[in-house]
Amino acid sequence: MSEFRLRPFEWADVPAITAIYKHYVEHSVATFDLVAPGEDVLAEKFGHMLADGHPVVMAEGSDGTLLGYAYASVYRPRPAYRFTCENSVYCAPDAVGQGLGSAMMGEIISQSRAFGFKQMIAVITAEGTGSIRLHEKLGFRHIGRHEALGFKFDRWLDIVHMQLTL
Repeated sequence: MSEFRLRPFEWADVPAITAIYKHYVEHSVATFDLVAPGEDVLAEKFGHMLADGHPVVMAEGSDGTLLGYAYASVYRPRPAYRFTCENSVYCAPDAVGQGLGSAMMGEIISQSRAFGFKQMIAVITAEGTGSIRLHEKLGFRHIGRHEALGFKFDRWLDIVHMQLTL
């Protein structure tokens, strides 16, 4: 496993976050975005999470390269959902399988508890078996599946919902 450290978000991370996310938009079904958002859009998204105090974690290689990021933010905007968060975790394509996802998610779970979230929801494309296994390993349980919910790369995709009580 490559050496890495977890650290807080820095504004200088936005270009690397944008590049990592763009890869998943263009080459995977991990996200249902069809067009990769630009740096301005992702900077605004991360700015809102930071302003709200939500957990955001970066994984950085020993050479300073951003290897991945994870965050937890409100599941839905209505006030009754304020204690429920949805998580996201993305690793740079060449950093997959090095323990980054587990490390980042462990930290996000810890920070989410400290923040006061009580439930964490994962919304995962059913084909994302690696992500499903990661969440199972961290104690998430399967709570549902939506069939043919998204359409990307000329095919219908199912979604799996998983939940962790914090």
